[in-house]
Amino acid sequence: MSVNAEQVRHVAKLARIAMSDAEVEAMVPEFNNILHWVEQLAEVDTDGVEPLTAVIENHLRLRDDVVDDGNCRDDILKNAPDAQHGFFAVPKVIE
Repeated sequence: MSVNAEQVRHVAKLARIAMSDAEVEAMVPEFNNILHWVEQLAEVDTDGVEPLTAVIENHLRLRDDVVDDGNCRDDILKNAPDAQHGFFAVPKVIE
């Protein structure tokens, strides 16, 4: 599988990244190298290999769940440019 400049532009648009034509052309071989590497991974024989979530077994230390309000709302709201009724107030962004 390979990508072309139009597909790179589409991915950049989805990611909301502005790219010049030169940057797009430079990214085409980069994308193709990544896809080639992924194709190589697909060729690896994994029959009989157990699924693995971590290389090293980590057992998390559990603690009791204790309900706590944090008791720091006022300190946090001091950093807000605008706060109303105990919440951050932000400008409306959706019409």
